Amino acid sequence: MEFILIGFSDVPGLQGFLFGMFLIIYLIILLGNSLIIIITKVDPSLQTPMYIFLGNFSFLEICYVSVTVPRLLTDLYRQNRNISFMACAIQMYFFLVLGATECFILTAMAYDRYVAICNPLLYPLIMNNKFCIQLVVGCWLIGVPVHIGFTYWIFSLPFCGHNLLNHFFCDIPPVLSLACGNTFMIEMLVYVIALLVVTIPFILILGSYMKIILTILKLPSATGRAKAFSTCSSHLMVVALFFGSGIITYLRPKSSHSVGTDKFLSLFYTVMTPMFNPMIYCLRNKDVTLALKKFLLRWIMF
Repeated sequence: MEFILIGFSDVPGLQGFLFGMFLIIYLIILLGNSLIIIITKVDPSLQTPMYIFLGNFSFLEICYVSVTVPRLLTDLYRQNRNISFMACAIQMYFFLVLGATECFILTAMAYDRYVAICNPLLYPLIMNNKFCIQLVVGCWLIGVPVHIGFTYWIFSLPFCGHNLLNHFFCDIPPVLSLACGNTFMIEMLVYVIALLVVTIPFILILGSYMKIILTILKLPSATGRAKAFSTCSSHLMVVALFFGSGIITYLRPKSSHSVGTDKFLSLFYTVMTPMFNPMIYCLRNKDVTLALKKFLLRWIMF
């Protein structure tokens, strides 16, 4: 009927500290990503496909982190870690769908940069508003039907042992470890979905950036090369953070899984990466920095 999320109960002396730390991180994520959403909507200079994707990405980060962190904060505060079977399934479903959406949006952002740098004359024609909207909608919807069936299959397994879930949210590896019977087919499906949703987008992004880098190196102007690298570097850093931790978590052999490593990696891509993203985009992107300064000055003056 329910699971018990062990979370960080193995360090009882740090419960108050962890609650305060995760609360501050969550507020930073909400504030940072909300600011990016606002400035991409109100600043005329940011009404381009690149920043349409960035605004959607920031909104996605808020949704993504809100699937796990509020529940984690509640568990740390009240020391009651019970989660119903249905709530666990719903949490896993939204976590997987939003994670897949993040992979696809990062891929769409890489394609946008590829067209802008490698085919600048065709950029307005290819990346028109209609196509951008179609890409964004596709990124949000493509993972929905796949993960409905996948989550249903996982929670249709028999769970006949103990109900202690050694994690801070309902992720695939810890839930499968509690299932009875043969889980081989599910585990193979995890690899297949991870290949389709994580590995292939990652390879497409790397391929895009290899072509982008080769094109940038051919630019005659040092200023042009620096501006192009500056535009792409922030996105590439976010890709490395998110995909790196995701690939290690879901594609490494089952024999190498350990509770401590899984929790650390999960914290990295569910909490730390969404916190770093606004900082990376604001510090590495001059257009975003300038728009943010103008917005804050306007708000202070008002």
